[in-house]
Amino acid sequence: MGTERVVLKIAAMLAALLAIMPMLYFCRIFGLANPWPRRTMAAVLWIIGVDLCVTGERAQGNEFLVSNHVSWIDIAAISAVTGASFVANDGLGIHPVTRWMCAMNGAILVARHDRSSVQFQIEQIRDAINLVGAIAIFPEGTTSDGTGLLPFKSSLLSALDPLPPGVAVQPVLLDYGPESASVAWIGLESGLDNFKRLLAQREAIQLKVHFLPLLVGADLANRKVIASSAHAAILQELTRRRINA
Repeated sequence: MGTERVVLKIAAMLAALLAIMPMLYFCRIFGLANPWPRRTMAAVLWIIGVDLCVTGERAQGNEFLVSNHVSWIDIAAISAVTGASFVANDGLGIHPVTRWMCAMNGAILVARHDRSSVQFQIEQIRDAINLVGAIAIFPEGTTSDGTGLLPFKSSLLSALDPLPPGVAVQPVLLDYGPESASVAWIGLESGLDNFKRLLAQREAIQLKVHFLPLLVGADLANRKVIASSAHAAILQELTRRRINA
Protein backbone atom coordinates (compact mmCIF):
# COMPACT_ATOMS: atom_id res chain seq x y z
CA MET A 1 0.00 0.00 0.00
CA GLY A 2 2.89 2.35 0.74
CA THR A 3 4.28 1.93 -2.77
CA GLU A 4 0.85 2.45 -4.33
CA ARG A 5 0.41 5.62 -2.26
CA VAL A 6 3.75 6.99 -3.49
CA VAL A 7 2.89 6.25 -7.13
CA LEU A 8 -0.56 7.85 -6.84
CA LYS A 9 0.81 11.00 -5.18
CA ILE A 10 3.56 11.39 -7.78
CA ALA A 11 0.99 10.95 -10.55
CA ALA A 12 -1.23 13.58 -8.92
CA MET A 13 1.72 16.02 -8.69
CA LEU A 14 2.54 15.52 -12.37
CA ALA A 15 -1.11 16.02 -13.32
CA ALA A 16 -1.30 19.22 -11.27
CA LEU A 17 1.91 20.52 -12.84
CA LEU A 18 0.71 19.77 -16.38
CA ALA A 19 -2.56 21.56 -15.67
CA ILE A 20 -0.85 24.63 -14.22
CA MET A 21 2.19 24.85 -16.53
CA PRO A 22 0.50 26.73 -19.43
CA MET A 23 -0.56 29.59 -17.15
CA LEU A 24 2.78 29.52 -15.34
CA TYR A 25 4.78 30.11 -18.51
CA PHE A 26 2.18 32.46 -20.02
CA CYS A 27 2.72 34.82 -17.07
CA ARG A 28 6.49 34.49 -17.30
CA ILE A 29 6.64 35.15 -21.04
CA PHE A 30 4.49 38.29 -20.83
CA GLY A 31 5.98 39.55 -17.56
CA LEU A 32 2.66 39.37 -15.70
CA ALA A 33 2.18 38.97 -11.95
CA ASN A 34 2.57 35.24 -11.49
CA PRO A 35 0.56 33.54 -8.69
CA TRP A 36 1.06 30.09 -10.17
CA PRO A 37 4.30 29.00 -8.42
CA ARG A 38 2.58 29.72 -5.10
CA ARG A 39 -0.56 27.84 -6.13
CA THR A 40 1.53 24.95 -7.44
CA MET A 41 3.32 24.58 -4.12
CA ALA A 42 -0.01 24.71 -2.29
CA ALA A 43 -1.25 21.88 -4.51
CA VAL A 44 1.91 19.88 -3.81
CA LEU A 45 1.38 20.25 -0.06
CA TRP A 46 -2.22 19.08 -0.36
CA ILE A 47 -1.20 16.05 -2.41
CA ILE A 48 1.60 15.11 -0.02
CA GLY A 49 -0.81 15.36 2.89
CA VAL A 50 0.57 18.36 4.78
CA ASP A 51 -1.80 19.95 7.28
CA LEU A 52 -0.55 23.56 7.26
CA CYS A 53 -1.24 26.04 10.06
CA VAL A 54 -0.01 29.65 9.86
CA THR A 55 0.36 31.88 12.94
CA GLY A 56 1.86 35.28 13.65
CA GLU A 57 1.85 38.42 11.51
CA ARG A 58 3.80 38.86 8.28
CA ALA A 59 5.71 42.01 7.46
CA GLN A 60 4.23 44.40 4.92
CA GLY A 61 6.31 45.32 1.87
CA ASN A 62 9.73 43.91 0.99
CA GLU A 63 10.90 41.27 3.45
CA PHE A 64 13.73 38.87 4.12
CA LEU A 65 12.51 35.70 5.84
CA VAL A 66 15.04 33.86 8.02
CA SER A 67 13.89 30.31 8.81
CA ASN A 68 15.01 27.05 10.36
CA HIS A 69 15.26 24.09 7.97
CA VAL A 70 13.98 20.56 8.55
CA SER A 71 12.74 19.09 5.26
CA TRP A 72 12.40 19.70 1.52
CA ILE A 73 8.74 20.34 2.41
CA ASP A 74 9.90 23.65 3.90
CA ILE A 75 10.41 25.09 0.40
CA ALA A 76 6.87 24.27 -0.68
CA ALA A 77 5.39 25.52 2.61
CA ILE A 78 7.08 28.93 2.66
CA SER A 79 6.40 29.39 -1.04
CA ALA A 80 2.71 28.50 -0.65
CA VAL A 81 2.27 30.87 2.29
CA THR A 82 4.37 33.84 1.12
CA GLY A 83 5.22 33.42 -2.56
CA ALA A 84 8.87 34.03 -1.61
CA SER A 85 11.89 33.11 -3.67
CA PHE A 86 14.74 31.32 -1.94
CA VAL A 87 18.42 31.70 -1.27
CA ALA A 88 19.64 28.14 -0.90
CA ASN A 89 22.76 26.03 -0.90
CA ASP A 90 23.60 24.95 -4.45
CA GLY A 91 23.58 21.36 -3.16
CA LEU A 92 19.77 21.48 -3.45
CA GLY A 93 20.23 21.53 -7.21
CA ILE A 94 21.58 17.98 -7.13
CA HIS A 95 18.27 16.32 -6.23
CA PRO A 96 15.45 16.31 -8.83
CA VAL A 97 12.64 17.18 -6.39
CA THR A 98 14.40 20.09 -4.69
CA ARG A 99 15.86 21.27 -8.02
CA TRP A 100 12.34 21.45 -9.47
CA MET A 101 11.04 23.32 -6.40
CA CYS A 102 13.92 25.79 -6.62
CA ALA A 103 13.35 26.37 -10.34
CA MET A 104 9.63 26.85 -9.79
CA ASN A 105 10.29 29.63 -7.29
CA GLY A 106 13.21 31.34 -8.99
CA ALA A 107 15.59 30.30 -6.22
CA ILE A 108 19.10 31.73 -6.03
CA LEU A 109 21.48 28.81 -5.46
CA VAL A 110 24.50 30.02 -3.53
CA ALA A 111 27.89 28.33 -3.99
CA ARG A 112 29.44 29.07 -0.60
CA HIS A 113 32.75 27.54 -1.69
CA ASP A 114 33.04 29.96 -4.63
CA ARG A 115 34.20 33.19 -3.00
CA SER A 116 34.74 34.85 -6.37
CA SER A 117 30.99 34.93 -7.00
CA VAL A 118 29.90 36.28 -3.60
CA GLN A 119 29.37 39.87 -4.79
CA PHE A 120 27.38 38.69 -7.83
CA GLN A 121 25.19 36.53 -5.57
CA ILE A 122 24.57 39.48 -3.23
CA GLU A 123 23.44 41.58 -6.20
CA GLN A 124 21.14 38.74 -7.33
CA ILE A 125 19.55 38.57 -3.90
CA ARG A 126 18.97 42.32 -3.70
CA ASP A 127 17.48 42.39 -7.20
CA ALA A 128 15.19 39.48 -6.29
CA ILE A 129 13.92 41.28 -3.17
CA ASN A 130 12.90 44.26 -5.32
CA LEU A 131 11.35 42.04 -7.99
CA VAL A 132 9.51 39.42 -5.89
CA GLY A 133 9.07 41.30 -2.62
CA ALA A 134 10.01 38.37 -0.39
CA ILE A 135 13.18 36.30 -0.10
CA ALA A 136 13.56 33.34 2.26
CA ILE A 137 16.78 31.80 3.50
CA PHE A 138 17.78 28.80 5.64
CA PRO A 139 20.92 30.07 7.40
CA GLU A 140 21.63 26.74 9.10
CA GLY A 141 22.98 25.78 5.67
CA THR A 142 21.53 22.26 6.00
CA THR A 143 18.59 20.46 7.60
CA SER A 144 18.28 19.67 11.31
CA ASP A 145 16.00 17.14 13.02
CA GLY A 146 13.62 19.92 14.03
CA THR A 147 13.99 19.35 17.78
CA GLY A 148 16.70 21.99 18.07
CA LEU A 149 18.52 24.56 15.99
CA LEU A 150 21.93 24.42 14.32
CA PRO A 151 24.19 27.51 14.30
CA PHE A 152 23.28 30.13 11.69
CA LYS A 153 25.92 30.91 9.06
CA SER A 154 26.08 34.68 8.87
CA SER A 155 27.85 34.48 5.49
CA LEU A 156 24.49 33.55 3.95
CA LEU A 157 23.15 36.92 5.11
CA SER A 158 25.76 38.98 3.27
CA ALA A 159 23.06 40.65 1.17
CA LEU A 160 21.79 42.26 4.39
CA ASP A 161 25.08 43.92 5.23
CA PRO A 162 24.25 46.74 4.98
CA LEU A 163 20.50 46.22 5.12
CA PRO A 164 18.83 47.54 1.94
CA PRO A 165 16.43 50.45 2.63
CA GLY A 166 12.82 49.42 3.19
CA VAL A 167 13.56 45.71 3.72
CA ALA A 168 12.14 44.06 6.86
CA VAL A 169 13.86 41.03 8.40
CA GLN A 170 11.51 38.46 9.92
CA PRO A 171 12.43 35.20 11.70
CA VAL A 172 10.16 32.25 10.84
CA LEU A 173 9.78 29.01 12.79
CA LEU A 174 8.82 25.85 10.89
CA ASP A 175 7.52 23.42 13.51
CA TYR A 176 6.58 19.83 12.68
CA GLY A 177 5.75 19.16 16.33
CA PRO A 178 6.44 15.76 17.94
CA GLU A 179 6.98 14.21 14.50
CA SER A 180 9.85 16.53 13.53
CA ALA A 181 12.56 13.89 13.77
CA SER A 182 10.59 11.46 11.60
CA VAL A 183 9.95 14.09 8.93
CA ALA A 184 13.49 15.49 8.88
CA TRP A 185 15.87 14.83 6.00
CA ILE A 186 19.12 14.14 7.86
CA GLY A 187 21.91 11.62 8.20
CA LEU A 188 22.68 9.17 5.42
CA GLU A 189 19.14 9.10 4.02
CA SER A 190 19.13 10.22 0.40
CA GLY A 191 16.78 12.93 -0.81
CA LEU A 192 14.92 10.40 -2.95
CA ASP A 193 14.46 7.96 -0.06
CA ASN A 194 13.17 10.75 2.19
CA PHE A 195 10.80 11.90 -0.55
CA LYS A 196 9.37 8.39 -1.02
CA ARG A 197 9.14 7.77 2.73
CA LEU A 198 7.10 10.91 3.38
CA LEU A 199 4.82 10.26 0.41
CA ALA A 200 4.19 6.74 1.69
CA GLN A 201 2.79 8.02 4.99
CA ARG A 202 -0.93 7.58 5.54
CA GLU A 203 -1.15 10.14 8.37
CA ALA A 204 -1.13 13.87 7.65
CA ILE A 205 2.10 15.76 8.27
CA GLN A 206 1.43 18.56 10.74
CA LEU A 207 3.36 21.76 10.01
CA LYS A 208 3.03 25.11 11.76
CA VAL A 209 4.55 28.15 10.05
CA HIS A 210 4.99 30.79 12.73
CA PHE A 211 5.97 34.36 11.80
CA LEU A 212 7.92 35.88 14.69
CA PRO A 213 8.23 39.62 15.43
CA LEU A 214 10.41 41.64 13.06
CA LEU A 215 14.00 42.32 14.00
CA VAL A 216 14.42 46.01 14.77
CA GLY A 217 17.01 48.50 15.99
CA ALA A 218 20.29 47.07 17.25
CA ASP A 219 19.29 43.56 16.08
CA LEU A 220 19.88 44.75 12.49
CA ALA A 221 23.38 46.18 13.06
CA ASN A 222 25.14 43.78 10.65
CA ARG A 223 24.83 40.28 9.22
CA LYS A 224 26.40 38.60 12.27
CA VAL A 225 24.04 40.37 14.64
CA ILE A 226 21.08 39.57 12.37
CA ALA A 227 22.06 35.89 12.33
CA SER A 228 22.46 35.81 16.12
CA SER A 229 19.20 37.69 16.80
CA ALA A 230 17.14 35.57 14.38
CA HIS A 231 18.64 32.37 15.82
CA ALA A 232 17.79 33.43 19.38
CA ALA A 233 14.20 34.34 18.44
CA ILE A 234 13.53 31.06 16.62
CA LEU A 235 15.19 28.93 19.31
CA GLN A 236 13.23 30.68 22.07
CA GLU A 237 9.91 30.02 20.33
CA LEU A 238 10.85 26.42 19.51
CA THR A 239 11.86 25.77 23.12
CA ARG A 240 8.63 27.35 24.41
CA ARG A 241 6.56 25.11 22.17
CA ARG A 242 8.42 21.98 23.28
CA ILE A 243 7.97 22.83 26.96
CA ASN A 244 4.24 23.52 26.50
CA ALA A 245 3.61 20.48 24.27
